[in-house]
Amino acid sequence: MLVSRTLAEIAASIKPGVTTLYLDSIAESFILDNGATPAFKGYGGFPNTLCTSVNEEVVHGIPSGYVLREGDIISVDCGVILNGWYGDSAFTFPVGAITEEVRRLLDYTRASLEEGVKEAVIGNRVGDISYAVQNKAESGGYSVVRELVGHGLGRKLHEPPEVANWGRQGTGPKMEKGLVICIEPMINLGKKETLQMRDGWTIKTADGKPSAHFEYAVAVDKGKAQVLTTFEIIDKVLNNL
Repeated sequence: MLVSRTLAEIAASIKPGVTTLYLDSIAESFILDNGATPAFKGYGGFPNTLCTSVNEEVVHGIPSGYVLREGDIISVDCGVILNGWYGDSAFTFPVGAITEEVRRLLDYTRASLEEGVKEAVIGNRVGDISYAVQNKAESGGYSVVRELVGHGLGRKLHEPPEVANWGRQGTGPKMEKGLVICIEPMINLGKKETLQMRDGWTIKTADGKPSAHFEYAVAVDKGKAQVLTTFEIIDKVLNNL
């Protein structure tokens, strides 16, 4: 839940004129003040606390002096380590007023995540989640990034199984009670193809069109998954702005 609180903490500061590095500093201070450690900083050599991916950047954007502008969208991915356990969540924020076209992309991406969560129950297979995410996203006319996937979560940031955002029902590992996974649709307004930038981290859409990213950590359970991260406190901040 700390990871969700961190995203809510920075939500109030996401507005035109703010740099992505400033958001990163808020998140790092908040995580440390709550007795936790930023999970991403130093992971594989990543230099910062947050991944901040703006507009056509899909994921793994490095915080910088980039100044947010009216109409941008920014995916903020955050990880924490608390008492030896990892938390991981992402949310794509509008910066000021955004176009209806981009708003719809955000809505469909978030809805595709919710559809995936419905399938994270005992006895289902990982492919059931993948299919549900893909089906919802493509029903809106969007494309699903193939190169990046969700993952297991626990004592390590990335554990088995991989959780793709596309696939076939009834395929992949069977899910059992207690399995914790991150479901994280990365959905493009344009084509599905992506490029990695020279910084070795940032992934962008090949056609330069916007991409959205939402992520929950969920525990597989009987009948209904337990969502371990929440967007409710983020929505409250955004609705009060």
